[in-house]
Amino acid sequence: MALPTQADDFPAWYQEVVRGADLAENSLARGTMVIKPYGYAIWEAIRDALDKRFKETDPPHENLYFPMFIPQRLLEREKEHVEGFAPEVAVVSPAGGEELAEPLIVRPTSETIIWDAYSRWIQSYRDLPLLYNQWANVVRWELRPRLLLRTTEFLWQEGHTAHETKDEAWAEALQMLEVYRQVAEDVMAMPVHLGRKTASERFPGAEETFPIEALMRDGKALQAGTSHYLGQNFARAYDVQFLGRDGEQHLAYATSWGVSTRLVGGLIMAHGDDKGLRLPPAVAPHQVVIVPIYRSDDEQDRTVSAAKAMAAEWGAAGIRVRVDERDERPGFKFADHELRGVPIRIEVGPRDLEASQVTVVRRDSGEKTPVAMDAIAGRLPGLLDEIQRSLFDDAVAFRAANTHEASSYDELRSLIADQGGFVSGAWCGDAACEAQVKADTKATIRFLPLEPEDPGAPCVVCGRPGIDTATWAIAY
Repeated sequence: MALPTQADDFPAWYQEVVRGADLAENSLARGTMVIKPYGYAIWEAIRDALDKRFKETDPPHENLYFPMFIPQRLLEREKEHVEGFAPEVAVVSPAGGEELAEPLIVRPTSETIIWDAYSRWIQSYRDLPLLYNQWANVVRWELRPRLLLRTTEFLWQEGHTAHETKDEAWAEALQMLEVYRQVAEDVMAMPVHLGRKTASERFPGAEETFPIEALMRDGKALQAGTSHYLGQNFARAYDVQFLGRDGEQHLAYATSWGVSTRLVGGLIMAHGDDKGLRLPPAVAPHQVVIVPIYRSDDEQDRTVSAAKAMAAEWGAAGIRVRVDERDERPGFKFADHELRGVPIRIEVGPRDLEASQVTVVRRDSGEKTPVAMDAIAGRLPGLLDEIQRSLFDDAVAFRAANTHEASSYDELRSLIADQGGFVSGAWCGDAACEAQVKADTKATIRFLPLEPEDPGAPCVVCGRPGIDTATWAIAY
């Protein structure tokens, strides 16, 4: 299939890659999606990498599950939280043929129902910390849906922890931010910035929100995950008190943190090219595909048999490998696997068998190399590692080339409009300046440094003394 180019029409390119690579499709209800097996396998790889790291923390985090229906009264107990989610909330009122005495909220996030339970589970400092995570679906009524990026229903994980002290909760929020960085960079090969959100961009009810922000190939930013320090807001709203070591009653401290299937969308846009996906080996459903090439039944038997023998050997060594036996021409298969982003393609035909070699094709660079058949098994693990590093290095270089600094408002607006990407500059901390940039350019402050720092320059918007360095971008 012929894809639109990224330069000509990035949104159309994205939609065609999602469709052509068989990742997902729109479902019957507006804003919902079917995640197809290939797309779900990518999500599973990301999910498993996260879940492993959650459970390897010290102390470990545990998984649990809460209902998706939440009594409306629970959502109304934390004012800032309910106001922040009100436009996105789906409500169930008539059910079972009658009007419900109390409407039910379809889970947009689970702080409310979980902290109501914590009020029963926490009685003493000995009950703390609670380190729980939930893999679930959520519903947020999306006005402008886009497959895998913004949908009315999506899959995610949401961690919800309760702590004895502020320091413990703060450390927890930063620890999970680091877990997100590890998975984004080490597994997805997608470089991210860690930082703080401004007050206007924080999660509703949070005292501090820490994001990981990535840059897509069209120069737009993607908030790839967030970790929130919630302070005692939810403990106060849901009366979560415990008997402290001093014999007094105290409110618990809270965090929440989450990433979703939008990471799959981010993966597409961070690495894709005009041929389609370029998948990092760590998340690729098939790390290697073998394409037998033949013209006769006899050649087919020999090449397919050799391909299956290689696949069995490499699979036993832990490599995810597939033999493509479809009744299609080799050229069709090559283009299809390029579209799907398979990291390594192995071509083997009768002449290759006679020469005891195969042709190795890298998806990241397109490089073709003949390799002796008795050497390929030893080469593959190192080659997969090299492709993983190459994709990360390429994304880092792209981000660096699309990161700019502004020293005046005219320069800030010009860079956002003409260059895109991340644009950094001094900021006075005034929400009015933040709002002005958004109104004039559609760009928002994607992050502030994790630690506040004096930018040593006046605010690029108003000229007053700067108190922080802000990084703006137009975002998904």
